[in-house]
Amino acid sequence: MRNVAMFLTGTALIGLSATLLVLPEFALSHAQLSDPQQQAAPAPAATEPIPAFHSQPPVGALPPTMDPSLYTDKLIVNAYTVAARIKKVLYQQPCYCYCDRHSGHGSLLDCYVSRHGSNCDTCLKEVFYSYEQTRRGKTPAQIRQGIIRGDWQKIDLTKYDKALPPTSTK
Repeated sequence: MRNVAMFLTGTALIGLSATLLVLPEFALSHAQLSDPQQQAAPAPAATEPIPAFHSQPPVGALPPTMDPSLYTDKLIVNAYTVAARIKKVLYQQPCYCYCDRHSGHGSLLDCYVSRHGSNCDTCLKEVFYSYEQTRRGKTPAQIRQGIIRGDWQKIDLTKYDKALPPTSTK
């Protein structure tokens, strides 16, 4: 008889625990169904930390980017050419391939100081996004906000398979 009582008590505790786990989910989904404004709200995005970047302009000289002539693919040549032109901007940008985690990079510039930028679509899109925004007069901080928003994902890499426009001499 005592074993039956212990079994029933254990079963009741497990049932109560399961109910407490499911009840908040049921209440949330029921509240969302009864409130039309809750239905329209998007689910919160996963919160990944922003990759490494420098928030201030560099002090002193920056390392050289890889020589574009090392590459034959026009897209890659253009990426390294652009990177050399805007090193101070790239120094202040995060890179969303998360190379700070797997390669120890401190900013997007590090992708072009090494060969990494030649093998990564994220790095390529971000360097051309940074280049376009720089040419539009955006500050590194404004460019960084665009990168964090994901605006770099809209860059069409095919337009960089051709010769770059000449640099302006201001």
